[in-house]
Amino acid sequence: MRHSLVIVGAGPRGTGLIERIAANADELYGGPGLDIHLVDPHPPGPGRIWRAAQSPLLWMNSHAEDVTMFTDDTVDMAGPVREGPTLHEWAGIDGRTFADRQLQGGYLRWVHEQAVAALPPSVTVHHHPHRALRVGGPRAGRQQVWLEGRPRPLLADLVVLALGHLDAEPDSEQRALAAYADEHGLVHLPPDFTADSDLSALRPGEPVLVRGFGLAFVDLMVLLTEGRGGRHEGDTYVPSGREPVLYVGSRRGVPYHAKIGYDWSGERPPLPRFFGPAETAELLARPQGFDFRRDVWPLVEKELGFAHYHRLFAAHPERTAIAWTDFEEKYAAAGDAAERETLVASAVPDPGDRLDLAALDRPLDGVRYRSSEEFQEELREYVEADLSRRHDPGHSPDLAVFLGLLSVYGQLVRLGDIGSWWHGFFSYLASGPPGPRLRQLLALSRAGVLNFVGADMAVRAEDGVFRASSPTVPGVTVEARALVEARLPEPTVRRARDPLLRELHQEGVAETPDGLLRVDRLDGRILDRNGEPHPRRFALGPHTDGRTPGAFTRPRTGGPAFRQNDATARAALVFLRDLGSSAVG
Repeated sequence: MRHSLVIVGAGPRGTGLIERIAANADELYGGPGLDIHLVDPHPPGPGRIWRAAQSPLLWMNSHAEDVTMFTDDTVDMAGPVREGPTLHEWAGIDGRTFADRQLQGGYLRWVHEQAVAALPPSVTVHHHPHRALRVGGPRAGRQQVWLEGRPRPLLADLVVLALGHLDAEPDSEQRALAAYADEHGLVHLPPDFTADSDLSALRPGEPVLVRGFGLAFVDLMVLLTEGRGGRHEGDTYVPSGREPVLYVGSRRGVPYHAKIGYDWSGERPPLPRFFGPAETAELLARPQGFDFRRDVWPLVEKELGFAHYHRLFAAHPERTAIAWTDFEEKYAAAGDAAERETLVASAVPDPGDRLDLAALDRPLDGVRYRSSEEFQEELREYVEADLSRRHDPGHSPDLAVFLGLLSVYGQLVRLGDIGSWWHGFFSYLASGPPGPRLRQLLALSRAGVLNFVGADMAVRAEDGVFRASSPTVPGVTVEARALVEARLPEPTVRRARDPLLRELHQEGVAETPDGLLRVDRLDGRILDRNGEPHPRRFALGPHTDGRTPGAFTRPRTGGPAFRQNDATARAALVFLRDLGSSAVG
């Protein structure tokens, strides 16, 4: 009898899992034929997010040379390495290009085809263009995966949820704002994938409040300006007259940091140094558990600081006051952040060369402006300075910190539930927009199409309108009849619109305090509320507490998503092999 594996989700994560199944099959699976059922209403490979049917104006936020779907020898995994081209090698484009998402979709479609072609002849892949509604079946028996519009379920020996980013039901605040908008004839767009949002209700010339300053905002900015016929001529924006007037703010009040625009040269910092597998194992072994801020963050700070100063001393020794060997010895011996700060103050004369993570995270904390006009000018200068710095190799410790962030994330993935703050901090510092997008933002600001509100932006629904204010500019309030929440929905199990996850929540799967699906950190098996892994159900992706940084992996950075895909693929193949052996016996 042929075995059956159902993968719910045919986007990049589902494709990556198939690639790992193909890579490991010769070693681990010699059983009967295997049917892999891919369940997704969107096309295999690109899935929903990278599908062809979206605006060509939308870009990736990574250089084409920094996007790969293939493993290399830096990945800590048991399976074999199967190398392949990066996006820029596959497409034959300049590696520094920020490719559009349609091109990335083509790359993903090709990777999927290659992965399927690499499977043994006994393995067949079937795509079902439907939504999965629920999963049933006993822990010790075959599972049933029910599909929308299908009277009978798919039977599966194993099920893997590779669902990617999901829609979510609104929280209490969003429900109240939506109800207020309905009552007063206003426009309220909740958190959503910008490419899927209906923006037609945002009318030309009218003010629109926008809460969120990350990548969802950048997409919104593009679709409401160039997407409505405007154009950029150098550093000048020429409006079409169809644009609304945007007023944007967020918790930080500033856009995400621009992508770094130069290449690494010379020696890399030897990472991990202070936060590696040994420290992770020690944290996991604590019987009382660990607290992120108390136990983990000090290790993260020390690791990122080490990456920063290793590069500063190696590449710019003239900006340091002592020898690296002395600094490194004292840095390693420093017992806390205060000792390290004292050391750095004596060894690095220019404060601009010192790493201050708190100031990076909240640059407007405690800063006040006398008028909105003054704040617009100052924030434009802040963005200009950020662009200049992120494209100047004289500030290459910034790139070392980026490498440190990737190294740290690789350890944090092993810890499981660490809360949501870290993911946002990483995205803000390491996964921001292309530099050209921030230059467009500056042009829109100078043209009056885009205005800055400030940090800790508060929105009130009162007197039949929405009003926004920020302590950054005391006494200033912006009034509008439209509000856009420019951020992705929170990946929670409890509020997911996906019916399959909602059913699993009702069945009693384990979730973190932030609502993520708990999975076994070794192979991705779904945990129940007693901490027991389900023998036949796995989950990978952003809806789990094993979520990884970014959508794709940068070559030669250890790719924790690759490690997870490999572990899950190997566990699935071993289970199916042993299932076949027991059936024969």
